[in-house]
Amino acid sequence: MKPEVQRVHDMIRQFVASVGLDPDKAFNPEKQAWFWVRGSARIEVFVQGVPLSNGDTRYFLRLFSPIAKVPSYREKEFYRHLLELNDSRLGVKLTVMPNSDQVYATYERDIQGLDYDELVTCIADLEWWADTLDDQLMAAFPPDDR
Repeated sequence: MKPEVQRVHDMIRQFVASVGLDPDKAFNPEKQAWFWVRGSARIEVFVQGVPLSNGDTRYFLRLFSPIAKVPSYREKEFYRHLLELNDSRLGVKLTVMPNSDQVYATYERDIQGLDYDELVTCIADLEWWADTLDDQLMAAFPPDDR
């Protein structure tokens, strides 16, 4: 593991321990990712390398939380609602992964220059928004509303 990636994993480990979680239980070595729950939100934390055209790799802190499923009804209204939320929910974006109906609260940041205080802010912001948005989306688009 590159030193800058290891540094970020060390900071994530420190954060996880600081909030009373067991870092060894939160870390999945096979996926090289961190998983835990805050409120009703499942948090997923990765450090992902993106190859550049010059052969280098740029690394990103990527935070996800699955917050809703795209409903099979009122889809157009639902997607418009997601775009409007993207405009007003600073620091987090709402995404749908390819070939999926799972909506995620997502935060990404290049790890270059990332320090512990900023990492804590990024994670805390995603945790708060995910725990808030999953409830708001469920209320606005309940699964049995057909």
